[in-house]
Amino acid sequence: MKNFDLMTANRDQRIWDLAQGKQVPDKIDDSNLPKLPPPKEARGANRWMSAADELKEFTIDPRFDVNLFAGEEEFPDIAAPIQMRWDSKGRLWVSCSTTYPHVYPGKEQNDKLVILEDTDGDGKADKSTVFADDLHIPLSFEFGDGGVYVSEMPHLTFIKDTTGDGKADYRKRIYTGFGTEDSHHALHDFAWTPDGDLIFREAIFHHSQVESPYGPVRQQNSGWFRFDPESQRLTSFGTYHSTNPWGVTFDDWGQHMASHPVYAAAFHSLDPVYPNQHPKPNGLTAYSGTCGQEFVDFSTFPAEMQGGFIKARYKPTNRIEYHRWNETAFGFNEEYVSDIIFSSNLSFIPVDLRYGPRGAMYVCDWYNPIKGHAQYSLRDERRDRHSGRIWRITAKGAPLVDPPKIDGASISELLETLKRPEYRYRYWTKRELRERNTEEVKEALDQWVKTLDANDPRLRHHQMEAIWVYRGINAQNLPLLKELLSCEEHHARAAATEQLRYWHADLPNVAKLLNRAANDENGIVRMQAAIAATYIGSEEAFHAILDVLNHPREGHLAYAITCAFGSHTMKPYWENNPIYDIAKLLQQSKQINELKESSPNASDAQFDAQTNLKKVTISCMPERMLFTNRQFAVTTGQPVKIVFTNPDATNHNLVIVKPGSLAEVGIAANEMAKNPKFANSDFIPADKKHLILHNTPMIGPTKKTKVHVLRFNAPTEPGIYPFVCTFPGHWIVMNGEIVVANDLADVDRMLANRKSTIVKQWKIGDFDKLEIKSDEATLVRGMQAFMKARCNQCHVVAGHGVNLGADLAKVSERFKGNKLLHQIIDPSLEIDKKYQTILIQKTSGEVISGVIKEESKKQIQLISNLLTPEVITVVLKNEIEQMVPSKVSLMPEGLLNVLTKEEISDLVSYLQAGDDALPDHLKHNHQSSNVNYQTGGLNVPSSLSAILQKSIVDDEFCVEGK
Repeated sequence: MKNFDLMTANRDQRIWDLAQGKQVPDKIDDSNLPKLPPPKEARGANRWMSAADELKEFTIDPRFDVNLFAGEEEFPDIAAPIQMRWDSKGRLWVSCSTTYPHVYPGKEQNDKLVILEDTDGDGKADKSTVFADDLHIPLSFEFGDGGVYVSEMPHLTFIKDTTGDGKADYRKRIYTGFGTEDSHHALHDFAWTPDGDLIFREAIFHHSQVESPYGPVRQQNSGWFRFDPESQRLTSFGTYHSTNPWGVTFDDWGQHMASHPVYAAAFHSLDPVYPNQHPKPNGLTAYSGTCGQEFVDFSTFPAEMQGGFIKARYKPTNRIEYHRWNETAFGFNEEYVSDIIFSSNLSFIPVDLRYGPRGAMYVCDWYNPIKGHAQYSLRDERRDRHSGRIWRITAKGAPLVDPPKIDGASISELLETLKRPEYRYRYWTKRELRERNTEEVKEALDQWVKTLDANDPRLRHHQMEAIWVYRGINAQNLPLLKELLSCEEHHARAAATEQLRYWHADLPNVAKLLNRAANDENGIVRMQAAIAATYIGSEEAFHAILDVLNHPREGHLAYAITCAFGSHTMKPYWENNPIYDIAKLLQQSKQINELKESSPNASDAQFDAQTNLKKVTISCMPERMLFTNRQFAVTTGQPVKIVFTNPDATNHNLVIVKPGSLAEVGIAANEMAKNPKFANSDFIPADKKHLILHNTPMIGPTKKTKVHVLRFNAPTEPGIYPFVCTFPGHWIVMNGEIVVANDLADVDRMLANRKSTIVKQWKIGDFDKLEIKSDEATLVRGMQAFMKARCNQCHVVAGHGVNLGADLAKVSERFKGNKLLHQIIDPSLEIDKKYQTILIQKTSGEVISGVIKEESKKQIQLISNLLTPEVITVVLKNEIEQMVPSKVSLMPEGLLNVLTKEEISDLVSYLQAGDDALPDHLKHNHQSSNVNYQTGGLNVPSSLSAILQKSIVDDEFCVEGK
């Protein structure tokens, strides 16, 4: 920056000298600039190799061939290529930047637009010309309006050849003020929408303020822009905090698809009031390491790939991938299938891909041993500024196609091309039609629509193409739009609903049309209705889309609805308005989405595609400190996927440990609580890593996510492997186990061999005097004994357990030492009346059992089911024939028989310690319910026993017989 400051000062001085009439040299003297210090090489670079050697590093799908279309050895002008576009003449244009990542002090920008041609049709470029050579980091470009729109941060620039010599000689700054904070996050991804707007985006770190005739347009930290060349209006939409997203296209029905997010059609709502952004799309597929996608619709590619798409990925691995495009009830999701190219040479950096006119696929390779920019000095001399390759992919044995004529074709010929199945032909055709005389195109289009075959299976698609052309030439066909809004094809209805954003002013019944779309049976149509309302912006539109809240909404649809109501046009109609409870409804949708598994990346998708995958869902029970799934079995070496979710109000993790090491790991995690530096850690004890097989981070309300997915192969050694939450104090209660067996038929035997065995039928006479201790080690062992004896099934101590019965710590206030032990060994010795269960037989013959919550002169209130304490049964006293109190506790005898004498001593020490004596990390305030009553057995006539059995609480976690 010092050198830039000096250069600025030199130019300021020149201005002052000119103002004072002094003679100045033609060239500014920057000789006072000091030499730049040598940059630090923070990390190693990848291997550089020639194009011929790089090709040998490719692992190629056997269905395809790959050849070099153009490389820097023959065409040095294509050094550092970034993006590619095909013009109407069938020539490949490439934007190249040797200036990136920024202009060095004292140097001039010299980035280029280069035209490559294959004049003899042999699949290799043989001609190269430079259209422009004075550009500034042209991250993207697109043809239109007789010239080229180019990204040159902070500008949106338009350049043109006005003399016909093939060189740009005209330059106009369309807009300026776009962010410049990070050069490779600057304005990029230029693409024409199906209806003729130019969209582009910028990414994280950027702050844009663009002055326009319609007012300032502002955005920050990633978002989209839409530019209408006819009106010159710039619109911002879809802003949310994201990383560096590259790549954009549209599917067959005009649905926007990108990288971050993948299903970008759901992200088109207008922005909230600046500087607010839409929420992050938690759980929705999004990538920051991909550059460009193309849908497979050319017959030159295998039939089994049709309808899917091909993606360029530059990190963390370098490859060209094939994905499926799967429609769901709430949007579209991608599904990774396989690689077309995988390179073991990390200098291969695919940054764009495009179908060519004959149906071959072309890949732009920004070949560079330096991958990334933040990881290296901006002036790292190892940055490659001379390499650049364009690769060509063709399917073996599949002939290429003859492309339709576009440049020089008649309007009627161009309109017929709109019937082609190939998206790129239709894209280039509409771009060409927008260059033609508007009145002539409109007249021909009107006639073309009338002559469409009503029996054509693609009729609705042809009609939708017509709608897009109408808008692209600033014309309309409202009757056709209305027909499509109510047609049988939901994709057409969705696309037509999207057009309400732009044609609503000329539709007197737009609210009715919008409301019908908001109630459509298809979720994507409802999604487009919600988004369209943000562009219409009226209170009438707001009321028209309220019905979207009455239908199922998940995933992309839920996100689109949330963003629509949060837009700067819709939010004023409901915010602080007591009539609507939209904020609560949106919060509910957010909470639902927070617990959804995010879509996997490519490597994870490969793991999930294994035929013998064991998928397990484990969640945390709110307010109960228990896992919902506490045991599952797998075979040795089997791939396992655990989807771990946490809806609880407390953070939890899931740690898988070696057999027999649960206590050792848990106690080590407890020790971490004594050190304040671990307060916000994941509580994974570093000194016990050798005992830990796999673990999640802490997830929950104060963490980044409430969902984490573990993928691993099961151990090769059979055994019972515990999994546990290691938040201090949780591990005693919150654990489960994975049974790993050579054969699943062995699981029952393995569990039977490991069950707690009877140590002794303990009697109170077996104990002379208990030794009560209060040290932490004893209390920890006592908590373990509490769990081993299954006391936690019905009782709570220090917040641990389920309080179906009395808090044993409270019992210990009345009983100490051997007296407390006697109460446990013989639970019916003394039953507190307020915890005593009674059986009521009414005069009608009906029998009701429960714990008395409240009693008055006229009635008794009973809690019949302790799992639903809020459900009260009222019995009038004049209806009662008899009341039978229980003399036998439902707490079974013999619970301590699985413990040793030492364990029983530790248990009583633990119970007697009480909450105050326990270390903080052993305390826990979760409660399973508000039940404060102890259940007890009933000594009733046998005629009532069957009825009584139905009223006894059945907890799924109780041991049989308890």
